[in-house]
Amino acid sequence: MSAILASDDVVRTAADRKTNSREPLLVIEPLIEFLAASGLEARATLGARAIGEGHSNATFELSTGVVLRRPPRGPLPPSAHDVLREARLLKALEPTPVRTPKVLAVCEHPEVIGAPFYVMERVEGEVITSAIPAPLDTPAQRARVAAQLVQALVELHDVDWRSIGLEGFGKPTGYLERQLRRFGGLWEHNRTRELAEVEQVGSWLRANLPQSPPATLVHGDYRLGNLMFASRGPARLVAIFDWEMATIGDPFADLGYLLTHWVQADDQSLGKLSPPRVTALPGFPTRAELVEHYEQRSGRSMRSLSWYYTLALWKAVVFMEGNYKRALEGSTDDPYLKSFGAGVVELARRALAVSEHGL
Repeated sequence: MSAILASDDVVRTAADRKTNSREPLLVIEPLIEFLAASGLEARATLGARAIGEGHSNATFELSTGVVLRRPPRGPLPPSAHDVLREARLLKALEPTPVRTPKVLAVCEHPEVIGAPFYVMERVEGEVITSAIPAPLDTPAQRARVAAQLVQALVELHDVDWRSIGLEGFGKPTGYLERQLRRFGGLWEHNRTRELAEVEQVGSWLRANLPQSPPATLVHGDYRLGNLMFASRGPARLVAIFDWEMATIGDPFADLGYLLTHWVQADDQSLGKLSPPRVTALPGFPTRAELVEHYEQRSGRSMRSLSWYYTLALWKAVVFMEGNYKRALEGSTDDPYLKSFGAGVVELARRALAVSEHGL
């Protein structure tokens, strides 16, 4: 998926960077020098194409066949969009079964292109969002897509993170408590109106806090849109992307988050905030079946499924209200965000319904 580049996102020289009306995302000539010094192909005619959904770190496919990832333009909150931390994780995961692209070079010096960045191999395949590639678009292959998705998540959660040098990458205890404190505070900052459902769900989450299983690596944004499958059947997951929210924590948080993006045929619409309905097609399991597959493959029993699913919905409400607030205040030029208002309300109502009645 290609993102849209503005005319001033990529400039040629350091001098161009200084005369640009805003900080560019790439500066080609210093980048060519860095690639050459790192032993990577570095053409004088180097080009770049933005890829991905454009809502997190900026990702570019270079014309030499590699991929560059850097933070978005600042100012950025402390510790947000930390690509060096992300590169550290990917390098640590290379000897494990986790399906990640290989990191080829890391640049810690912002003066090269304006921010730290890393370069990784380009993986060939398809990302499933609103449509399925024709070779995978049968009930049997859709079921295999889901099985691969679950197996890859189990592989991630099975990694011995201490043995691969990730001690200190996150705090292994108190993950859920920190999530509740963080997003409770963020709601107070993001809110544009009174939504009783948000308060009710927050209270319910605090009153019914489950005991976490042993801590694992947590991706933090695990969903079909961040997974790549081989273009040809049988369905095979080849890479997991967008690791900027990864940490050490409760593995069930990944599963609860995944469920918020997993649509069933009988789901009611959430308006503008409705996920793509691709997983409602025949062959894909229901949410309950997806969790059952995870339990069978991982050996972990998710007794508090409704809690984790509610947590993920509640967090989504907080995030989306923040986007809606930015649109109301005029701090973004994206008109799509102004349409989030009603969707946030529907999402909050769904979170409350799950807290009261379960899946």
